[in-house]
Amino acid sequence: MQRIDVFNGDADGICALHQLRLNNPLPDALLVTGVKRDIGLLARLEDVRNSDITVLDISLDHNRAALTSLLERGNKILYIDHHFSGPTPLSPHFEAHIDPQPQTCTSIIVDTLLHGQWRSWAIIGAFGDNLDESALRLADSLSLDPEKTAMLKEMGILLNYNGYGAGLDDLFYHPADLYRQVSAYADPLTMYERSPALRILKQGYEEDMERAMREAPVRDSPGGRIFRLPAEPWARRVAGVFSNTLARQQPEKAHALIVLNSDGTLRISVRAPLSNRTGADTLCRRFPSGGGRAAAAGINNLPADQADAFMQAFTEHF
Repeated sequence: MQRIDVFNGDADGICALHQLRLNNPLPDALLVTGVKRDIGLLARLEDVRNSDITVLDISLDHNRAALTSLLERGNKILYIDHHFSGPTPLSPHFEAHIDPQPQTCTSIIVDTLLHGQWRSWAIIGAFGDNLDESALRLADSLSLDPEKTAMLKEMGILLNYNGYGAGLDDLFYHPADLYRQVSAYADPLTMYERSPALRILKQGYEEDMERAMREAPVRDSPGGRIFRLPAEPWARRVAGVFSNTLARQQPEKAHALIVLNSDGTLRISVRAPLSNRTGADTLCRRFPSGGGRAAAAGINNLPADQADAFMQAFTEHF
């Protein structure tokens, strides 16, 4: 039976898979992943039959048709996620662990399933998803000192930073290659000390964030701020971590980041207020190609002529 691991290319997806494979190694598994916004990953498996498939950190709702087809072709599927799912299939070959609560992520769900066996990696995934409070609670459970916790947070930010881009050419590493580098380490602090990939990502992150932090909001209302970045690779790479940083700056406000795609459409990242992590997904699903979770969501390809409509909807929504 073929083994296939399908996972989001951000810190949460990578760390969720790493925990599972530390617990149950499958060195010959086929890896299916992409940039963070490439969430229709199950469509790539249209010819797969009678295989064992693990799916991590991508919305079931966005993959429903492909998932149904895979189950009809005799595949066994384990699905772990924290995004909006809608109804889940009823099949003896389908096992789901889906929790859309705003303070959890896929890495934390896996940590629970594995009874905390590889918890340091769940902490990294949670920090990457801007769930600092959840990550700190897990760090406290391990009695980690502030210095080690800070290292795990930096790793989460850097692994997440690599996942953002309009395409793989924007990234420093293909997410599958970055996962393979992560998978060489059982102890994340050893990776922190030795990994050349982390050093490269840190340099890129610092340079991109320096550019982004010079930007002023294009709209600032009592409920939220909206920023806009140019159609440049650095802007696409930094979109997620910049959005998270903005949210931490003013936790009582929602934040939106608009980046121009090369085809003239708009890529939008939305963060609900950290003081009330709800509403980002419902707002984004009102627009074409929108989706995500309650605390953080986005729109992949918003027609440019809908920019004003989105900004108005964002202001009213929050």
